Amino acid sequence: MTGHFRLSAVCAFALLLGCGETDVILPGERFDIRPQQNIVNQSAPIALPDQVANASWTHRNGNASHQISHPALSSTPQQLFATSIGEGDSLRARITADPVVSNGVIYTLDALASVTATSLSGARLWSVNLTPGSDGALDASGGGVAVAGGRVFVTTGFGEVVMLDAASGGEIWTQDLDAPGVSAPTVFGDLAYIVGRDGTGWALEADSGRIRWQLTATPALGVFAGGAGVAADSNIAIFPFPSGEVIATFPEGGLQRWSTVVSGARSGSAAATISDIAGDPVIRGNDVYIGSFAGQIVKLDVSNGDRIWTAQEGAISPVWPVGNAVFALNDLNELVRLNDSDGTPVWKVQLPGLLEAGFFGGSNEVVAHYGPVLAGGRLIVASSDGLIRQFDPVSGALVGSIPIEGGAATNPVVAGQTLYVVSKTGQLHAFR
Repeated sequence: MTGHFRLSAVCAFALLLGCGETDVILPGERFDIRPQQNIVNQSAPIALPDQVANASWTHRNGNASHQISHPALSSTPQQLFATSIGEGDSLRARITADPVVSNGVIYTLDALASVTATSLSGARLWSVNLTPGSDGALDASGGGVAVAGGRVFVTTGFGEVVMLDAASGGEIWTQDLDAPGVSAPTVFGDLAYIVGRDGTGWALEADSGRIRWQLTATPALGVFAGGAGVAADSNIAIFPFPSGEVIATFPEGGLQRWSTVVSGARSGSAAATISDIAGDPVIRGNDVYIGSFAGQIVKLDVSNGDRIWTAQEGAISPVWPVGNAVFALNDLNELVRLNDSDGTPVWKVQLPGLLEAGFFGGSNEVVAHYGPVLAGGRLIVASSDGLIRQFDPVSGALVGSIPIEGGAATNPVVAGQTLYVVSKTGQLHAFR
């Protein structure tokens, strides 16, 4: 009886709530809690440099400074091959390494620490797994790849840096950095530069893996797997840290040249609390461009770090400066073009945010976008929804698309007039 009484009381209370007063709908105009900028898209002329048939793509965004101007590519590339590089994305592991290309070989890193060398015809040349003997395959994920001087440099989610012989895949040295995940390596001269997710930066001797010098920044709580890597040339090495700090050093000895913070806080966005830098530094002449996920892209004087302009746009990958324009994928899933002179927007193109609804209704899977890359006179964006989109750099208009089975998992790279993208299913796709 007691239980029956309690159940009746609960039901009566629920009915009482249901019989309450109806909500009062106040009159008046409704405003978005996230006010949008009134951007009028413009078709502005752009002075593109001539296309160059680059044979290699050795680092993220092309080279150690993360800047290749305008690779040659057909306007209507066709698929050459799709071949397995190992394990694709899963609930516990992700592909975070862009392919790199050198001397007619494509090098990739799958979701479970396997490095594979593939020929230009799609044949597997060699493959090696870099999981330490004391760890399980699913204990860590992520990492990056760079190639220089006939050697392949690989960072893994296990906090190790491994150098392999590019021809055979044989291990030359391994350096354990005891870091909870590291960025893609950047190799210039006799040094390999690494950024750890714990706020530590290293310069390793490329020949031996020994630590030449270190940097320490403020640790951050929210970080990306892999993260942004160092941009370097003969005069400077620029380290982006998960805290939003950027420290520029002299290559020899690691003496600090300048430092700054790239923050940002897009109004109404919870993601703006993530301080990590997702847009790797890009060195072009006397300028350097850096973007944070939190909603800020900056252009700095590379010699002293003075800020030239700040754009209230996040960057989820390295920006692409060319001519009088700076192209970027922002934190709102938009492809944007900025004026290189002052950082003001010229146009914005909204990209898909969620996968289209299936037979049983809507989808809550966010579409990931990778790029942009300017090649063949078009901006190329690879996306996880199964399309590689091509846009007009003048107007931002969509001018073509290429299907990629499984959806993209990496930034597109272009070498030898061929476009390479790794899919979420662990396939290397080539288009020419």
